[in-house]
Amino acid sequence: MSFRAPSRERDPMNRRTFITAPLGWALVRGMNGAAAQDPPSMPREDARAPERFRVRLTTTKGDIVIDCTRAWAPLGADRFYTLVTAGYYDDSALFRVVAGKWAQFGISGTPAVAQAWRHRAIPDDPFRESNVQGTVAFAFAIPNGRTTQVFINLVDNHLTHDKEPFVPFGRIVEGWDAVEGLYDGYGETALGGIRAGRQDPLFEQGNAYLRKNFPRLDYIRRARVEER
Repeated sequence: MSFRAPSRERDPMNRRTFITAPLGWALVRGMNGAAAQDPPSMPREDARAPERFRVRLTTTKGDIVIDCTRAWAPLGADRFYTLVTAGYYDDSALFRVVAGKWAQFGISGTPAVAQAWRHRAIPDDPFRESNVQGTVAFAFAIPNGRTTQVFINLVDNHLTHDKEPFVPFGRIVEGWDAVEGLYDGYGETALGGIRAGRQDPLFEQGNAYLRKNFPRLDYIRRARVEER
């Protein structure tokens, strides 16, 4: 049986990086029926990331720093860099933390933004780096289906994750204590069971849904690219 954790994104569409989802535009249209426009945090194209860059996640458990290497996964690094610089991950939950496995995040807490990015998939990067402890990669449910959801390998997962393959684009270099402190009491139950792909409530209701139903989750308060 094919191992598909840690991603259960619901029906991601196989679209190229620079295709913009009309559905996402419709969600942010004005009531006057004017032509849809991108929300402020939805660039039309992924920016080219620097060859090396660091992202600081300021979380409710402390700061976590990811050192990203574009050569490991160029398209993944470009997407992550674009999302961080657009503020996509600000005030977003680490909604799937499973002890001894992974910590997953990457659905914006603002419904219009989350839905605008939901189907903007990027092609798969060739596999280069192993999913050892501390590496960071995009989750996916189908080939060429990576969008916004990212996970941290809490342990060495190479025996399972390299087969898929999940393609790391970075690794944790600071803040491992914060990573290990992330609340994992909900396991697979947040959002009604991420493994079953039931993420619709978060896409439709945003953080209000999580804070009501899963109040102990940790959050990324802000994510920023650090100058080197």
